[in-house]
Amino acid sequence: MSAEDLEKYETEMELQLYREYRDVVGLFSYVVETERRFYLTNSVQLEPRTTDGGEVWFEVRMSDAWVWDMYRPARFVKNVRVVTFKDVNVEELAKSELEPPPST
Repeated sequence: MSAEDLEKYETEMELQLYREYRDVVGLFSYVVETERRFYLTNSVQLEPRTTDGGEVWFEVRMSDAWVWDMYRPARFVKNVRVVTFKDVNVEELAKSELEPPPST
């Protein structure tokens, strides 16, 4: 396989992943970004922790999640636990304006 073939394959995989993301994003309430991964989830708990030496680290727990990773055969995950010394970004997704208003 040539470098050009490999690049074309990876580009197609990324496009396929983006299309899957676009199809599932409306099913989730939160976006969680860590140093290594991007997640969509409906439940997230972020707990800052401190080592005995005073360093801060984070424990992130998610359930009912989707992982942005083109090399994973299954991107839907029941439970995820991430431990990191790096930044963690959690955002609540806005509900689509295309949804009908609640009935009164």
